[in-house]
Amino acid sequence: MNISEKEILDRISDAFYALDEHWNFTYFNKEASRLLLRDQGKLIGKNIWSEFPETIETSLFEKYHKALKVQLPLQFDLYYDPLKIWFEIRVYPSQNGLSVYFKDITKEKEQASRQEQHYRSLFDYNPDAVYSLDLEGNYLSVNSTTEQLLGYSEKELIQMSYIPLITEDEMEKTTAHFSKAVNGCIQHYESKVTHKEGHIVDIKVTNIPIIVENKIVGVYGIAKDVSNQKRTEKLLFESEKLTAVGQLAASIAHEIRNPLTSIKGFLQLIKGTNEKVNKNYLNIMADEITRIEMITGELLLLAKPQAHDFQYEYLNKIVEDVVLLLSSQALINHVEVNVTINRVPLMKCVPNQLKQVFINLIKNAIEAMPTGGVITIHASQQQDTSIRIVIEDEGGGIPQEFLDKIGTPFYTTKEKGTGLGLMTTLKIIDFHHGTLNISSVINKGTKIEIILPLEQTTTLKGNLSK
Repeated sequence: MNISEKEILDRISDAFYALDEHWNFTYFNKEASRLLLRDQGKLIGKNIWSEFPETIETSLFEKYHKALKVQLPLQFDLYYDPLKIWFEIRVYPSQNGLSVYFKDITKEKEQASRQEQHYRSLFDYNPDAVYSLDLEGNYLSVNSTTEQLLGYSEKELIQMSYIPLITEDEMEKTTAHFSKAVNGCIQHYESKVTHKEGHIVDIKVTNIPIIVENKIVGVYGIAKDVSNQKRTEKLLFESEKLTAVGQLAASIAHEIRNPLTSIKGFLQLIKGTNEKVNKNYLNIMADEITRIEMITGELLLLAKPQAHDFQYEYLNKIVEDVVLLLSSQALINHVEVNVTINRVPLMKCVPNQLKQVFINLIKNAIEAMPTGGVITIHASQQQDTSIRIVIEDEGGGIPQEFLDKIGTPFYTTKEKGTGLGLMTTLKIIDFHHGTLNISSVINKGTKIEIILPLEQTTTLKGNLSK
């Protein structure tokens, strides 16, 4: 290296040194001397690994050897612990050794670290679920709220795609929104996911494209659990609906129930005379009046406050009584009813009301299979808090667009139904502080899930059903 080259290297702002093929210093400029706190004159001819032995255990040792071996330049950052400094290092190999340029980037690193901590705080401590996905929908990162929302650990989620978590009825809509986010459009929508434990969670989602160097590389997701909000809205709607129906029911029942007694008695009187009366007409009138009487009876059950006699009863006894009651109808329709009730405690309820619930549901299941089939009834205890009852049939199923309307008065899929039976069922379940959910698949059947809470203040573990 001639004098002019040394002058140039001494004047550059970056620190610089040169090594021969034996790792001995052949040059060390003033900036390198300042940063490393070493006398440049005393280092010439000395071995770098002898003068800086602490670097042997760092990535610098490996990268220098690699650069010399493959004869390719390298650039990397290194934290030099003895001086508590971050260096940006650029290595240029030749057959005779290495030329190394480096500079102090500690301030830049600290600033970047602070910014990273700000972003991590926004990510890690966000009360909403925050996560990132690649372009195929696979999880790249999740915060703790996402783990709580879905029930999966971070380790499990980063090996998964979001797709298996979305419920079947929300799949098409959700994937369409994700596709739009991948194409650069921010998306806001609602969806439903399946928790690891099996229950459904309503979520409100925002999808934001991740853009790096003007290229979309993934999607950020922000999801908020709105299940409680949905339940509150539903309860409010149901409350308003029941109030309106109750008022309607009371009015209708008052207007037509009293005349029914007179009309029925009059028809019986006519039947007892010798006058020629068309019996077919009378039978039709009697059938129609019986139907009106059934409607008013169910309307009154909805509208009129009932006396409730709560008592402790075995669930299996209630179900078995109903199955026995409907056994002849099941036999006529070639329907088999299979009942499996695991050991569950006594439950505090109004037995006759729950019998009415199971009569309505099992009767509906039988009528859904006019050519025969199997009804499966299963009940079990969930921890110490509730009893879960599932009733499944093999009927034709209910179209998705009709499911939301079930329970509305006078809305029914039956030719001669009133829609009041299921509404009565829903009211009874609600009175018992339980929930009822219906799912159905066309040509496969319908599944009804009932959750009834157990009384928390009474210990009945010794009184298990037999």
